[in-house]
Amino acid sequence: MRLIVGAVVGVLLVLFTGLALYWSNEPDHFDVLARANAAAEANNEQVVVGYTTTNTLIEVANTLLDKNGGYISNDVMPPGVMLDNIANWEFGVLVQVRDLARALRKDFSRSQSQSREDPDLALAEPELHFDSQSWMFPSSEHEYQTGLTSLRRYLSRLADTASSDAQFYARADNLRNWFGDIETRLGSLSQRLSASVGARRLNTDLSGDAVAEQSTPTGEEVTVKTPWSEIDDVFYEARGTTWALLHMLRAVEVDFAQTLQRKNALISLRQIIRELEGTQHSLSSPVILNGSGFGLFANHSLVMASYIARANAAMIDLRELLAQG
Repeated sequence: MRLIVGAVVGVLLVLFTGLALYWSNEPDHFDVLARANAAAEANNEQVVVGYTTTNTLIEVANTLLDKNGGYISNDVMPPGVMLDNIANWEFGVLVQVRDLARALRKDFSRSQSQSREDPDLALAEPELHFDSQSWMFPSSEHEYQTGLTSLRRYLSRLADTASSDAQFYARADNLRNWFGDIETRLGSLSQRLSASVGARRLNTDLSGDAVAEQSTPTGEEVTVKTPWSEIDDVFYEARGTTWALLHMLRAVEVDFAQTLQRKNALISLRQIIRELEGTQHSLSSPVILNGSGFGLFANHSLVMASYIARANAAMIDLRELLAQG
């Protein structure tokens, strides 16, 4: 009997280990323009301005739900419940999906601040903001699929050239607003990644404003350090964030091509994309190393922070270009 139990346990361990390795593989990149053209051909639609960006948002979210093992963040059974790295990757992707869905609803689909918001986008955004760890009643996947259904309806109406019911305005001010969200996301990730080694920093929270105040006082110096147990979590969240952003920015390069060329900003966008591509290099280590800045071992967080910080600096410059007349 003990031999049978031991054999069953051994088989389950091998099975769970194999599934864990398979499910932990990050999805490959895809060609955003080819996917948009394929979607338009399959649905007998026309690729209009905004089609590539909207379709890329849908494709990124679909990848989140349909990759190896499906959506894992809300799993309550092994091996999914033990795979925190890929769950953090999913969260990074999900944040970018939510940000772009909000930008579509708030800016890209509206001609001005007083114009009516698109009804399908008004349904899609809150669905995509549903709890990312809900297992059932309803599950996260169910709510996200509902949001994607609304996005597909918007995309179909957008591609209908016989009707002006749905719109996508490829304007510099709309793009700049969304880029502001990206800027804050990348800035936060860069700081959290850099804090893997810990440092004492001067408190600059109120710098630049002589009369600024804050709710509770802080010292002149602050210690910033990411707990060791969260270092790999932050790293994989950054990997998911940059994976999603790469596809979204490549789609923006298509839909906002004229706007970017007119502002002499196309090369700046391409440089951001190139920096983000560096974050997707394959890992040669089975674990996320956390060596000191100039120590014997690598520090993967600092390498990731370097790419993201350069992308963020370029994003700040790009927003300035878009603000110019």
